[in-house]
Amino acid sequence: MDEATTINPGSPVRQFSILLQNRAGALASLVKLLRNNAIEVVGISVQDSRDATVARLVVTDPESAEQIFMEKGIPFTKCDLLVLALKEAGPELLPVLDTLMVAETNIDFAYGLMPSQHGRALLAMHVEDYDFAVSVMNQAGFKLVFQEDLSR
Repeated sequence: MDEATTINPGSPVRQFSILLQNRAGALASLVKLLRNNAIEVVGISVQDSRDATVARLVVTDPESAEQIFMEKGIPFTKCDLLVLALKEAGPELLPVLDTLMVAETNIDFAYGLMPSQHGRALLAMHVEDYDFAVSVMNQAGFKLVFQEDLSR
């Protein structure tokens, strides 16, 4: 059985959403805090407004990151992401979207992660039903990425 059809997948990729003050250096300070604790950011999406910024982060060690956020009083939420490794980002996007559409699964948001160690493009998606989406994408033959794959 190859990796794309694994029955017992790994742990879901965890994303943290952190509300930052809209000031110069806030995101850099957060990333520096993580890096000083041997945690690397492998995915990031930033939504900025006049008053605050929401930074969505995927990291190599979510358990330690969560502990640091709690110890430092950094407010956060977390969720699981469906992550796919694509050979070619452009040509493979439409089949991914078509597969989810046929399965009637909604995508709440999506963004790219840093390329994998194998040079593949990584697409992170928050879907309405994670377990169902994993099953659908496995059956369709897509290469799924799990937290263990991102922890270096």
